[in-house]
Amino acid sequence: MQTASANICKRLCNKSIREICLLLNIPRSTVSGVITTWKQLGTTATQPPSGRPLKMTERGQRMLQHIVHRSRQLFA
Repeated sequence: MQTASANICKRLCNKSIREICLLLNIPRSTVSGVITTWKQLGTTATQPPSGRPLKMTERGQRMLQHIVHRSRQLFA
């Protein structure tokens, strides 16, 4: 059984960027960006951002707020 993406790939494989844009009704810049990303990285998945990660994740911040709030209730 073939996936939908495999079927689309087979139909669009030998088409030009212009033909793909017309078939899918999306901008040319989007198509060329996806093709460029595929050629450079071998995938179109979103890549992790560059640079230093945050010191504390959102989950960690929520947990810290919960602990502080709970400790205030204990000592009140």
